[in-house]
Amino acid sequence: MSEIDDLVRAVEATLFAAGEPMTAEAISAHLGGAPVRAALADLAGHYEGRGVQLVERGGRWLFHTAPDLAHLLRREKEEVRRLSRAATEVLAIIAYHEPVSRAEIEAIRGVQTARGTLDVLLEAGWVRVAGRREAPGRPVIYATTPAFLAHFGLQSRRDLPGIDELRAAGLLDPVDEAMSALGFSADAAEAESANGLVSDDESA
Repeated sequence: MSEIDDLVRAVEATLFAAGEPMTAEAISAHLGGAPVRAALADLAGHYEGRGVQLVERGGRWLFHTAPDLAHLLRREKEEVRRLSRAATEVLAIIAYHEPVSRAEIEAIRGVQTARGTLDVLLEAGWVRVAGRREAPGRPVIYATTPAFLAHFGLQSRRDLPGIDELRAAGLLDPVDEAMSALGFSADAAEAESANGLVSDDESA
């Protein structure tokens, strides 16, 4: 068996034993600094179309069940927990504008945000505290997490629906109105949202 095959097997074993998704750098460090990206690509190709797939979500690699087989693993009794409308709006704003403070979230929504709303998103692991804004009062700023990307099947924030898609679905109307009230034009609001789509800043 070749050295490359041994590395592929080692990467596979590492990911199966991992308790959480791992970056390529973390896998490499675990294997003594071995170059693992080619092995990851090889494994992803090997598992493509199988019941278990190797995927990259937010720069982290993990095995997950093929989407078309997910129904086979669901429990018959499943407690459905739906996000409130407020939590859904806050999550969307954070995803498109991160890093963003509570005041900025409230400015876009046009209403105050209850502390419990952000707590729900933090507890779900979809939102994280990304530090503090260098501004008076140094407000806390929030950003999404790799768990958010993994849950919604996104490789990165670039995979979020585009501005035109959201507007066509009527999902941008409240944001457009809020931005207009703040003195921004619709074009400026769109430009700001577009910038949020491509920043992909994961820094804390």
